[in-house]
Amino acid sequence: MGLLSTELRWAYVNAAFLSTTGLDPARVLSRPVAATPFAADLAVIRRVLADGNPQEAVDGAEAASVTATATGWQVRYRRLEVDGRAAGVVVAVTGTATRHQRQLDQARRRLALQRAAAARIGTTLDVDITCIELAELTVPAMADLAIVEVMPYEVANRGHGSGGGFGTGSAHGTDSAHGTGTGTGSAHSSSPAPASGADPRRETPRMRRAALACAPDLRRWLGPLALTGISTRPAAGSAVARSLAEGRLVVANLLSDEELAERAHNADTLAAYRAAGIGSILAVPLRARGQVVGVLTLARGRGASEGFTDDDAVLIQDLADRAAVSVENARQYADSQSVTLELQRALLIEPGRPHSNLEVAARYLPSGNRALVGGDWYEIIRLPFGRTLLVMGDVMGHGVEAAVDMSIYRSAIRDVGSMDLPPHGILRHLDTLIAQDESARPATCLLAVADPNRGRWTFASAGHLPPALFAPDRPTELVAIPTGPPLGTGLGGYERVIVDLDPDQVLLIYTDGLVERRGEDIDVSLARLASLPLPGTGALEDLLDDALRRVAPAAIEDDIAILAARATPR
Repeated sequence: MGLLSTELRWAYVNAAFLSTTGLDPARVLSRPVAATPFAADLAVIRRVLADGNPQEAVDGAEAASVTATATGWQVRYRRLEVDGRAAGVVVAVTGTATRHQRQLDQARRRLALQRAAAARIGTTLDVDITCIELAELTVPAMADLAIVEVMPYEVANRGHGSGGGFGTGSAHGTDSAHGTGTGTGSAHSSSPAPASGADPRRETPRMRRAALACAPDLRRWLGPLALTGISTRPAAGSAVARSLAEGRLVVANLLSDEELAERAHNADTLAAYRAAGIGSILAVPLRARGQVVGVLTLARGRGASEGFTDDDAVLIQDLADRAAVSVENARQYADSQSVTLELQRALLIEPGRPHSNLEVAARYLPSGNRALVGGDWYEIIRLPFGRTLLVMGDVMGHGVEAAVDMSIYRSAIRDVGSMDLPPHGILRHLDTLIAQDESARPATCLLAVADPNRGRWTFASAGHLPPALFAPDRPTELVAIPTGPPLGTGLGGYERVIVDLDPDQVLLIYTDGLVERRGEDIDVSLARLASLPLPGTGALEDLLDDALRRVAPAAIEDDIAILAARATPR
């Protein structure tokens, strides 16, 4: 039995430990794990000390306890806790590991890491979060340092990684000057020929460093390498450049200082590697659907192990393939959402302009969750005799389809509005028109006709939230309007309501993203709006700012469209 401190130095070993391992106390006590024969299990020990996640216990044992055989002994590691905090690692050597035990242990480790990868990589459709998940999974389980870099979307789409200098072969091999250091004589013992047309010395495209993870004791040595989000270009001949050029995993083990300089990514990386004592490097392209979308670089310290083994390479390749699909999914999703957002912004750039007798201000705020970009919209249409039609609509659903349907509604209401029908007649006509298109999504809609010359508002609603009227020294009024069914149902049944239009009065119309809260009844949400003492005087833009600050949720979960209108003095 032995005990490691939280700094992973040997604090205690008993006589049975020494007799089983044949080690001299002077070779163990007070020395770091990396400087003893247990260095081969350093990644396992760090994982046990860090989290003891039961899902990563390679033998299915209880939390914080794993069995390893890489040292040649069968060893069990368990985190020691005092008052709920990690105080060290208990090490139990139970005997010499047989070949079968070592093979079984390797299979269990691979299965545990694959299981963890399935659960922890790709939990969101965010590129950077996916890269962080990959980096954090590999440290300390597979390496002391992990760096994930991604190709710009346009670079990957131009074909880098699909052939030529950026091959698509699936083989993995070592640097031509080095084997794995394991003496296994496997596929790593020589360097396979590069993919057809590959030139490892050619200039590689710039990439963005999306994520970095490292052992805690290495962080202070990394310097500029620790910065993420920056643009990088790997030097010709570096491990990263070779892996991209040859389209495969590349390993460089037990490097001398000169060899490290040749295989390092760039000058900053080399300085960090030297300071951190890095001795072995592995680089593997992240390839999905025939395109290289990035590269994963792993590094190990000189005293931590004998380098990356054949089993390591197989497992890391599997992790890279899994992660690459998640990264590509996130990239494509982000691209489609960007298109959706730009489409909606373009459609909302130029609403109509009111008559000079009406002042209008409007805003559109996309949700913080880009998955919810969709169909909120507003419109302003001039009618004869100094009247102005104000429209607020919300297409059901989100995404590109909702934004496209929103443009259809907006075009239709411009056409129908020019017919000079009353608001409820416009809704009836729109409902019949949209219902004929089976693919169109239903939408809520509120119409308000401002007629300052006659001093009145005329409203009609198709399933939309009520408008609010603000005036100085008067409580906020939520106008009660008979709510007809949403547009597109073909049911009709819309009614109009006429309300006095006072010169000092401000009308506020909006979509549900302004007032709704998850898990809250809509009546409570509307009561919050009605209780606001918003001023009827001052600039309408200031009133919108005030309404958004007081009513809108801190984290916008849905799109918000909001419009304020007030008659101008004669």
